[in-house]
Amino acid sequence: MKALVLETPGNPPRLALKEVPEPALGEGDVLLRVLACGLCHHDLLAMTGVLRRGIPSHAVLGHEICGEIVKVGAAVSRVLVGQKVVPLLTNACGECDRCIADLEHRCQRGQGIGHGLPGGFAQYTCVRDTALVTVPPDMPPEQACLLACPIGVALQAAQNVAGLKAGETAVVTGASGGLGVHALQIAKALGARTIGVTSSENKLNSLMELGVDNVAPVGELDFSEIVLAMTGERGAEVVLDTVGSPLFESSVRCLAQYGRLLLLGEVAGGKAQVNLAELLFRDAIIRGSTGVQRHGLEQAVRMVAQGQVRPVVHATLPLRDILIGVGWMQERKLFGRVALLPNG
Repeated sequence: MKALVLETPGNPPRLALKEVPEPALGEGDVLLRVLACGLCHHDLLAMTGVLRRGIPSHAVLGHEICGEIVKVGAAVSRVLVGQKVVPLLTNACGECDRCIADLEHRCQRGQGIGHGLPGGFAQYTCVRDTALVTVPPDMPPEQACLLACPIGVALQAAQNVAGLKAGETAVVTGASGGLGVHALQIAKALGARTIGVTSSENKLNSLMELGVDNVAPVGELDFSEIVLAMTGERGAEVVLDTVGSPLFESSVRCLAQYGRLLLLGEVAGGKAQVNLAELLFRDAIIRGSTGVQRHGLEQAVRMVAQGQVRPVVHATLPLRDILIGVGWMQERKLFGRVALLPNG
């Protein structure tokens, strides 16, 4: 089979589309023909060498996968050949204490798909049946591949970790990126007033078409001042920060009393500074959130199927043209995600 192998990280990275052996199946494993795989900023960080920990040499990246089951191991009972599925971001064992406690994304035995294990930048990939969720057969693969990440990731952060409630205000940084456009829709579906923060003024209309209530541009005036003005100086109950260190200090200043800041991404690999008094006098909470649990992914499938969230696909590309998508990402030309088609 063909797979895209990361031979040398860098900017640009050295990638090679080459023939590799088809994955061998264990008793509880499933072989997927990859129908589509999203290009995530996590992949970009690995390709450029910013993210190295836990990534093997000659890695096959790609964790945002939609696939068709073509073969199953002898002990597989949860799924069937021919079904369309999406995996969790972790190859969860389904048996450890965390999996039993519905914390599959923190499985004690599981490795990250497309991180520690070969991922979806290939024609086929192998995962455990305990890490799979079925999707409607009529859902387009380029949309379905976004169900776990970014949609499920955003849902878990907003609903389960931040505890976002109807009537609260939610600010989302990196609003026009692949994670941001879906986090805004999730917050809106949960009944929040949404404020998207973006440095791309040419994407303001696209954000408003998604139903975003307000947009705060990143410019000469700190966007926290705009958020405070929009909220009558109250601030936002929740900030979903998909950018990280470049905007972190301003994100903190957006918070209302007892506000919750959720860090979902770090695009620069840098360090953040913050005036601790800004946290103290707000009684603020700062938490990180990554991954998605099985029930969160199942909920994401339902929300998309019911039209509450629309997967935003900027473009589809064959796997060999991945560097085109990488260039769009680095130049901030994307609105939503690029979906790669390894068998297309």
